[in-house]
Parts: sequence; structure tokens; C-alpha cells
Amino acid sequence: QVQLVESGGGLVQAGDSLRLSCAASGRTFSTYNMGWFRQPPGKEREFVAVINRSGLTKYYADSVKGRITISKNNAKNTVYLQMNSLKPEDTAVYYCAADLSVRLSTAQNEYDYWGQGTQVTVSS
Repeated sequence: QVQLVESGGGLVQAGDSLRLSCAASGRTFSTYNMGWFRQPPGKEREFVAVINRSGLTKYYADSVKGRITISKNNAKNTVYLQMNSLKPEDTAVYYCAADLSVRLSTAQNEYDYWGQGTQVTVSS
């Protein structure tokens, strides 16, 4: 079992930065991959970024490349999503998720555990 709790969301203006955190508990943090997904209002949930268990391999959605960075601290059992140059289209509920498989995945159905989400709202 893995429990995930996101934090750090809020209301910001376009161009601002925000860092989301996801604290994990339960199974040893370094044994699974971690992803971030988001669900904009009225749309389906979509992939944002993923990081492998060691933290050395990362993938990003094209829409966020260059603006968003995923990182993790295995000692703190926490994964982060640093978001810079935020745009109104980044407005969404952001979810972290844990994938117990070996291969990195951008597909939601590959993830085994999910957090409750944190709201990010970017005003223009």
C-alpha cells in the first residue's frame, strides 16, 4: 500500500511560479516510479511528468517542457513539481500517482495509487 498526499496548490497570476509536493508513505519510496497528472476544468485527466525510482530518468508532456520540472527526494519520501511561467491553461487539479512497475509510463491506467489532488488556478 502507498498513501499519497499532495500540497502546494493555490491561486497565482500568469507568469508566476509554484511548487507542488507529494508526500508518500507506506511502501519504500525508492521502489516505485512517480508521476504527475492534471485535470483541467471540463476536460479529462492528462499526463504531466514522470520520474523513475532513482530520480535519474524523467519524461514530460510536450505542453509543459521547459516550464515544469519533476524531482524527488527519496530521503524525504517526497516528489516535487516545480512549475514556472505559469499560464491560465495550466489551471487544473494536479494529482501525483505511484507506479509499482519497472517501466516508466505516461498512461494513467499503469499507475497503482493516487493522491486526492491539489487545485492550481492561474489567473490572466
